[in-house]
This record gives sequence, C-alpha cells and structure tokens, in this order.
Amino acid sequence: MNLRLVIFDMDGVLVDACEWHRVALNEALNEIAGFTISREEHYSTFNGIPTKVKLGILRERGLLSREQSAQIYELKQSKTVEIIEITAEEQQEKIELLSWLKKNSITVACFTNSIRETATLMLQKTGVYELLDMLVTNQDVKKAKPDPEGYLKILEHYKLSANDVMIIEDSPKGLASARASGCSVMQVQNPDQVTKERVEDYINENFNSNGR
Repeated sequence: MNLRLVIFDMDGVLVDACEWHRVALNEALNEIAGFTISREEHYSTFNGIPTKVKLGILRERGLLSREQSAQIYELKQSKTVEIIEITAEEQQEKIELLSWLKKNSITVACFTNSIRETATLMLQKTGVYELLDMLVTNQDVKKAKPDPEGYLKILEHYKLSANDVMIIEDSPKGLASARASGCSVMQVQNPDQVTKERVEDYINENFNSNGR
C-alpha cells in the first residue's frame, strides 16, 4: 500500500530535546526540593513522559508534596523555554526530510508528550514547524503516551487506515504508543538517525516495494 502520512515524535526524533527537558527539570527540582534525578534514571524511567507524570512518580515515592509539584512544574516549563531560546538551532537535515515528504504528497504530523508552548517553540526554532500539517501535544489528549490516543487522533483527523501510515519513534513509551496504533513503526535511537536517506529506505522496504 502507498504511504500517505508520516507521524513524527518530537523529542529524540525531530528535535534533540531530551537533554533540555532533563536539565530543566533537575534545575527546578534542585531549587524547590533540593534534589535531582540522575542521568541514568532519567533516561531509564522518566524519558518520554509528560512532566506532570514525572512529578506524580516522585510524589508516589514520597519525595514531593503537591504544593512542591505545582511549583516545580511551572518553574520547569519556564526553564525549558529559556534553554530552547539559548540552545535550539535550525535543523537543515530535518527541513530537507519534511520538504521531501511533502513534495511526494505525503502528509507530515507530530505527536509529542510535551506541552504545546514548548513544542511549538522547539519546532519553530529548529525550522520545521511551518512544514508540519498537524501537531498534537499532551494537552490535546486525555491519555499521553504510552497510550496511542494521540496517534489515533491524527489518523482519525485524516480519515486514514493504519496501513497507510508510518510513525517514527525513539523512547520505549513512545514506541509502545506507536505500535499500539497499528501503524508501521520506524525505531530510531536519536535524531541523527532521522535522515532523508534512512526514511526513504524504510519507505521503500515497507511500502513502495513490497507493500504491508
């Protein structure tokens, strides 16, 4: 079958923002609660899930009060914006990839567990926001990843079958969400693997040549 839609995760796929989120959260945690999360634990347990879920886990462990959680959430978001403004740069390789997909009449969308404000800023700063046909954030769904709601929402919007859609994901929770949608899933380790050449090879192997 022919590919009609590609849905990208954002952090770790379109944008190398996982470390931005880790640093921003740790700075907020340290200021409000006096502790931080190790790099190892962040990537094994907290990577790819919304900040509110991360804080909920810390509350369940007895490390935070609800009042502290609310303060840390707001501080983390403001710190994330500061880091994006300083760090984010235009990603020509991603611009080339999305432009190539659109020239081939393939719709491009993004589903992220980030909130809309920071997601939009990241995508704008890296130069890909204007190329997206649709952006779904954790504020647009009732259940964030690993639930597939966001991916299914995009399929429903475009009235497409999962057979005509591929998703590019990196984190365990993101991959679980993508696979639960029934779409073809291209797994990557980091944004460096999300190139026009690799995506084109995946499409040729899974859609254009042999179908699904």
